[in-house]
Amino acid sequence: MATKIIVSYDGTDNDRDALALGKVFADAGASIALAYVRHAPEGKTAAERLAEQDAKALLDAGAEAFGNGVTTHVVLSGSTPDGLRGLAHELDAQAIVFGSEYRTEPGHVDPQASARRLIDGGPMAVALAPSGFHAHTDFAVGAVGVVAEDGDPCVLETAESIASKLHGSIAPRATADVGFMVVGSKPGTVTGRVRISAAADYLIELALCPVLVLPRGVGVSL
Repeated sequence: MATKIIVSYDGTDNDRDALALGKVFADAGASIALAYVRHAPEGKTAAERLAEQDAKALLDAGAEAFGNGVTTHVVLSGSTPDGLRGLAHELDAQAIVFGSEYRTEPGHVDPQASARRLIDGGPMAVALAPSGFHAHTDFAVGAVGVVAEDGDPCVLETAESIASKLHGSIAPRATADVGFMVVGSKPGTVTGRVRISAAADYLIELALCPVLVLPRGVGVSL
């Protein structure tokens, strides 16, 4: 069964970056679900129906980038990370993809608030697209950098899976010229939860490529 990955998408440029990274995962064989979180229902029935239709139309437009096989989900939740976490549990998804924070310098990675919430104790992997990533239609993964402070084997296994599916190679550590970075959770983190060290957070700030942050002891196999 294909790995299920959720892309958080609201039609903004930053989430178009997330959509582009989702396409990279789809090309590697992952099954993609697009999700939009609405934070409150409209009071009137007609207004609620219109808001639901608008959200569905936005997701349908995003799904056109993938062709067939993409599912779309409008989630009603007061919290974007909580809504996405619930959907991930429902779909048995292994990762959620986000764009970077608004006004992030092009080419750089800065996790938006919802992504940071899930990086700090969430139960699934979080993928981060660099700002402006959707403009790079000729993306090639090249070398996949590995950030595993205590040698968690799941980090290397995930990096090898990405490199294999995207015709790349493995870099023993994260350097400025890697095309993809896989980051493991820090020692002492509960198995199955995401929590990164200050050093790993700093490496993400320096990254000029997509980043995948893994829960402790849990890999993503494409």
